[in-house]
Amino acid sequence: MALIADAVPAADLRRVLVTKLRHHGDVLLAAPVFSTLQSAAPQCEIDALVYADTAILLEGHPAIARIHTIDRDWKRQGPARQAAAEWALLSALRSRRYDLVVHLSEHKRGAWLVRLLRPRWSVAPRQEASWWRKSFSHLYPRVSHPQRHTVESNLDALRRIGIQPGEDRRVQLVPGAAAEQRVAELLAANGLGERAFVHIHPTSRWLFKCWPAARVAQLADALGERGLRVVFTAAPDAREKAMLGEITAATRAPFVDLSGQLNLKELAALTARARLFVGVDSAPMHIAAAMGTPSVALFGPSGEIEWGPWRTAHRIVVSDAHPCRPCGLDGCGGGKVSECLTTLPVARVLAACDELL
Repeated sequence: MALIADAVPAADLRRVLVTKLRHHGDVLLAAPVFSTLQSAAPQCEIDALVYADTAILLEGHPAIARIHTIDRDWKRQGPARQAAAEWALLSALRSRRYDLVVHLSEHKRGAWLVRLLRPRWSVAPRQEASWWRKSFSHLYPRVSHPQRHTVESNLDALRRIGIQPGEDRRVQLVPGAAAEQRVAELLAANGLGERAFVHIHPTSRWLFKCWPAARVAQLADALGERGLRVVFTAAPDAREKAMLGEITAATRAPFVDLSGQLNLKELAALTARARLFVGVDSAPMHIAAAMGTPSVALFGPSGEIEWGPWRTAHRIVVSDAHPCRPCGLDGCGGGKVSECLTTLPVARVLAACDELL
């Protein structure tokens, strides 16, 4: 018996579109939505719509039939080229004739797409605007909640339409054979075996989420004294590489620097082979958790309940001297420096590492 009067009959679903127009970590944490849909409607083809740079995190997911993408650069290519790209996307989506659209953000594009694609059912987070509410057949309470993990908030979209998630709520990420091979070659070239190193990814695109470079270097030295090799990674972004340069210049322990050399699939293959991952609230932390790697995560202005490592052995390190956190600000007073992070002592992070090691 359906517990929701307007539940969507899973047996009637033939094609579903799930949209997540957010950043890398947000997209990865939406992966259980696809798995849950497949379990509820195994006869159904499930597509994804994401930004092009985040699609790599969903490629190879066993529950996804097709991935449609939006390039953030379209709007910089001039009105004619942008219009052509948008029309090609809309035509591709229309050709799929979706029965259900699951929109997992408050992005306005979701409402317009539903109006243009005209699926029988659609679900999105509730907003007050009348045009938004009238665009969807179903609305779920909110897109995020500080006391619930983001994975569960994403699954609320399915709960609202009568599809209850099962016990398997893993975040699935498939590195692929090419990534596995390249990482195996890199590790062999540096004399590293599986589970023989600690993977530290100390940077984020938002530097106010980062622990100071000097303290990262001290942590690497302490791990080195325990006989552990450290592999550093960072995005190719100039600011992130500059921060990692400060770290490696101050580190006395032996290390391998792979900053800017790995795509996200290769990063997943690397962290899957690590004995331990250490990082901040960023996509690489979510990738490590998805690969089942024990993780130490440092949190400052963002909330660890909402964004912490999902379903892997982990330790969270936060300040107990800053009752103002998590504040969601880009540094204290918006000053791009988060004192709740900069004051975290090395000893506490090392103790968290020791517990998992």
